[in-house]
Amino acid sequence: MFNLNPVHVPDLSGKTILVTGAGRGIGAVLTGLLVANGAKVLAGVFGDAHPDCASHLKGADVFKLDVTDKKSVDCAIDRAEGRLDVLVNNAGTITPIGYVDAIDSEDFARTFDVNVVGVHRMITSALPSLTARKGVIINAGTGAAITPMEGWTAYCSSKASTRMLTQMCSMELADRGVQSFFIGIPPTDTEMQGEIRNAGLNPISKIAKEDLVDPKVSASVMAWLCGPDARKLEECLLDVRDPLFQDMRSPS
Repeated sequence: MFNLNPVHVPDLSGKTILVTGAGRGIGAVLTGLLVANGAKVLAGVFGDAHPDCASHLKGADVFKLDVTDKKSVDCAIDRAEGRLDVLVNNAGTITPIGYVDAIDSEDFARTFDVNVVGVHRMITSALPSLTARKGVIINAGTGAAITPMEGWTAYCSSKASTRMLTQMCSMELADRGVQSFFIGIPPTDTEMQGEIRNAGLNPISKIAKEDLVDPKVSASVMAWLCGPDARKLEECLLDVRDPLFQDMRSPS
């Protein structure tokens, strides 16, 4: 359906990269790609890592991370010992799925605590190290940040906020040498997509499993953004489907 292949991941030797939400899906695959290309990876996992993802986490420093808890966030950043080059805010939630008048406000707030405030917690805690290293912030995005989708009030609203948060980081942190990206991710074969399919509330839920994007596609683009060539980019709002990345892809 999307006809996307992974992009080439550069050598990342010497880079220390922290990935949130590394216990499953794109975060786990990204962790494996980063390790395979020489990076020291700090892999933050909420709860238990998915059993199928164990192989992706080999070689990484795996630890528990709850982005809604400041102490947990600060402990995660401390593991980098002041040498953090890239922060990948991949952790996120799509729940609650439901119509605007049917979802509980506390559940709505919880989504923002993970998808927006959690990203802010990670950034502010990591900023001294990122500033010292002239580092990079990569925030996992989605087209739902600019397109309303039936039943996704919490997800669309929170991701729209994260998109603007990224733009604010790009504007206010660039003079410190810190680069920021919001990378749009297409419908991907992950557990989150399973939740979407089960809810069945909009066209994304109808996409057949075989037509979903392989997690390695988005993971490879995020890994590329950790590398030296991405330092030449000026735009902070990107999408995995952008021509920039299409031109990097080799035929399947």
